[in-house]
Amino acid sequence: MFPVEIPPNTVMLRGLDWDSNVYLFRSGKEALVVDTGTGDNVERYFSLWLSEGYLNGLKKVIIFNTHEHFDHIGGNLKMKELFEKMGVEVVFAAHQKTAEVIERSESSIILDYAYGKRFPGHGVDLKLQDGDYLRIGKRKLLLLHTPGHTAGSSCLYLEGEPSLAFTGDTLFKGTVGRTDLPSGDHRALRGSIERLAELGVDFGLPGHGWVIKDWRGNIEAVRRFL
Repeated sequence: MFPVEIPPNTVMLRGLDWDSNVYLFRSGKEALVVDTGTGDNVERYFSLWLSEGYLNGLKKVIIFNTHEHFDHIGGNLKMKELFEKMGVEVVFAAHQKTAEVIERSESSIILDYAYGKRFPGHGVDLKLQDGDYLRIGKRKLLLLHTPGHTAGSSCLYLEGEPSLAFTGDTLFKGTVGRTDLPSGDHRALRGSIERLAELGVDFGLPGHGWVIKDWRGNIEAVRRFL
């Protein structure tokens, strides 16, 4: 495992085992963590961030979940614990629909049983809606509700040069998220992809797999799945 640095100020860790990718974005003394994996490898991710100096001077972190599946949320509480041991303030954030599932610990949607685990559930501090912004230091990221893979699936978009989109399991390099799981909706996913097609994105950062560098070309390629 090695960190992939992506401008501006973003570190990508390819998920180990069954984990999602895990991202760290920094602005000043604040940071955004996007997804936390199943929880099995959180200590390894955190230790790498520490050893590489990515957490130096950090005062506050927002942990954002792109959707409500266990391979993206299972490490939330362990990640919170590790940050708080450093004296870092931790805030959980997600789209309203994802937040509701996390707080109720709905196994039928979270799919924790598929990993032989039980997700305990926890409170979500920031319950976001489409069009809301997450402020990290001096930067702000736009939340786009992109249902299809799940009802709560969302992306975060950072305008600028370069621009970023954290796409979760809505959009991957060369394919899209499956819609045959609970709360999935193929028609909704089609609409979400068309919405993402309107964005100008230099780096697409998916929930699994590799960085999307040809945004428009990738959108054209995945339309055959829709």
